[in-house]
Amino acid sequence: MPSALEQHIHEITGQWPNRVTPLSGGCVGDVFRAEMPSGPDLVAKVGDHGSGLAVEGRMLLYLAEHSELPVPEVLHADDGLLLQTLLPSGGGLGATVQRHAAEVVAALHSISSDKGFGFDYDTVIGGVPQPNPWHGSWLEFFAEQRLMHMGREAERVGRLPTRLMARLERFAGLLDTWLDEPRQSSLIHGDMWSGNVLSANGRITGFVDPAIYYADPEIELAFTTLFGTFGDEFFHYYTRLRPIEPGFFEDRRAIYNLYPLLVHVRLFGGSYVGSVERTLDRFVM
Repeated sequence: MPSALEQHIHEITGQWPNRVTPLSGGCVGDVFRAEMPSGPDLVAKVGDHGSGLAVEGRMLLYLAEHSELPVPEVLHADDGLLLQTLLPSGGGLGATVQRHAAEVVAALHSISSDKGFGFDYDTVIGGVPQPNPWHGSWLEFFAEQRLMHMGREAERVGRLPTRLMARLERFAGLLDTWLDEPRQSSLIHGDMWSGNVLSANGRITGFVDPAIYYADPEIELAFTTLFGTFGDEFFHYYTRLRPIEPGFFEDRRAIYNLYPLLVHVRLFGGSYVGSVERTLDRFVM
């Protein structure tokens, strides 16, 4: 007897999958591969109400419609089920792939919005709500909607000590000491770590699990270094297309990586709390 998931896939595609098997990597729900009798195989993400899968599908559709960033095709998206095409993967992130990544990421970052910084709707990162009210000032947006918002979320669930939250608030009020307002906003993927970057045969095949909004692109570039996603080869080619102002690697990278570190504190706590504290130690007493 077909499972409920197989029945749902049949209702959407008109085909019964030959086989459905679990995949690893689900942050907000269970993930499955559906091998289809014709056409590409599919990835099915299964979640509960409030899982954020509907928003994830909406973000992938936005990237497909407004950029050349390679992303999976979305067949269906609600909080119960996100159904998308399975992209080739397993190729690693070697030098050739990083050069191609630099091209497509630089092209993504060339897309701007005359509304400023934020997005038309709130998104999610790792299943955690990510507010995106439009701001004319990047520094105000980054301080309030990224650092303070995620710090409060981490404190609320008991993973960020109150003493660190107080230091974070003081730091957020001093951002203009180290950061300047960007000349314009850039569309970013928002969660660009190796698990969300797919490649095969020396090429990027797709970016998955986005957390999009319009930002200073340096926040994305910083995140690619936090867990070693991209390195020298990527930055060598990226800067040919979009120069990076001096001081990024020395200071601004650490400041921008406070946000993904706070996301990880919110989700996991543990050693990420110490990483946040060490960053604050660099910039504020």
